[in-house]
Amino acid sequence: MKTRARFHRAVAGGAALVLGLGLAACGGGGSSSGDSDEFHVLVYGDAGNRVEKRLVATFNKTSEVKAVLDTVPGADYQQKLQTVINTPQAPDVFFNWGGGSIQPFVEADLLLPLDDMMKKEPGLKSNFLPSVFETAQVDGKSYGIPMRGTQPVLLFNNKKVLADAGVEAPRTWDELLAAVKTLKGKDVTPIALGGGDKWTTMMWFEYLYDRVAGPELFKKALAGEKDVWDGADSRKALDMLRELIDAGAFGSNYDSVKFTDGSSPALLASGKAAFELMGSWAYSTQREADPDFARNDLGYSNFPAVEGGKGDAANLVGNTNNFYSVRKSTEHADAIAEFLKLMYSDEFVEEQLAIGNLPTTTNTDKFLDAADNPEYLKYQYDLVDKAPAFQLSWDQAYPPKNMTPIYVAVQQFFNGQLDPDGFIKAMQALTTV
Repeated sequence: MKTRARFHRAVAGGAALVLGLGLAACGGGGSSSGDSDEFHVLVYGDAGNRVEKRLVATFNKTSEVKAVLDTVPGADYQQKLQTVINTPQAPDVFFNWGGGSIQPFVEADLLLPLDDMMKKEPGLKSNFLPSVFETAQVDGKSYGIPMRGTQPVLLFNNKKVLADAGVEAPRTWDELLAAVKTLKGKDVTPIALGGGDKWTTMMWFEYLYDRVAGPELFKKALAGEKDVWDGADSRKALDMLRELIDAGAFGSNYDSVKFTDGSSPALLASGKAAFELMGSWAYSTQREADPDFARNDLGYSNFPAVEGGKGDAANLVGNTNNFYSVRKSTEHADAIAEFLKLMYSDEFVEEQLAIGNLPTTTNTDKFLDAADNPEYLKYQYDLVDKAPAFQLSWDQAYPPKNMTPIYVAVQQFFNGQLDPDGFIKAMQALTTV
């Protein structure tokens, strides 16, 4: 896999809140657990948790210090993490997206640099693709170990709905617009959108900006060049998105639908919608919620090309991976190092592949043929391998304080509450530090 490929972010359906906020507060040592023989691992609650549960069970079979897995439903994860990260209830190890998502924790001196740990256990670095591993580096120090899989955003479809309507997965933007018109004539919502989550809506901006302007516009914006948001390419992307919205591509009630509660995936699986733009984790979400649909009728393709656009049609947006970071005050760094070594074990790779995740370990490719879903995994692997650019999700590339302003801007533009000038002004107000 080419090391220049960039990966980032993860999200999916909800699980019951089981984070034990009633855990005994720790003493001056700073460990999240009142029990000196255990450490807590906080993860995003979704279909991927079954793998994490198995790995924790594997670790606990041989370790005197036990790992305890806590999950928070996806829609609540960021808020809960922000709430507990600097309290006695803080986890010892926690799931994150690297990049801007951990920068404030590093600046607050809450995270353990893992460089010394990696000197003792070189495999904690050498067993991962460098381009992915580097996503969790801040100021030259490593603060994260990859722990799930790379997650490009794909355009998923219901193959049966498309066949019944005589529509194919669109290769170009014009083909997508034509498909929307045809599907509306069949009384099918062309595109499912869990707009209630807001980050789902953001994906349409990310891809259109890439296809129209290429990856350089967003790179310049992250570097503090605010004027790029008011350029011709930016306005063209917004005009194209407005055309799609006004064509009725997303129906009229998308803001009352969410991905995180399973509603938008259900629209696709039931045939009430034909497409959904979503991260590659949508496969495991569908497989758990509707195995027959995932097996027989779930299709997928890359985002359509834009004729005359500056962005390569093979470019991707999404997440490099998810990461485990370690709380600086943990009392169990040595045991945690042993736990993190499982993130490149054969068991880890096989379990992640089985639910549709694509690990970014150096040994992944040898397991693809034997996976339960080799066609999907090889398709995804090939996309990532050949992508000239892999744009980080906007809400993860920017520092966390920008997340809400981004979400508000994309939602209000979609709903017609902001015109292009208003959206551009909102994006120019984002801060990069």
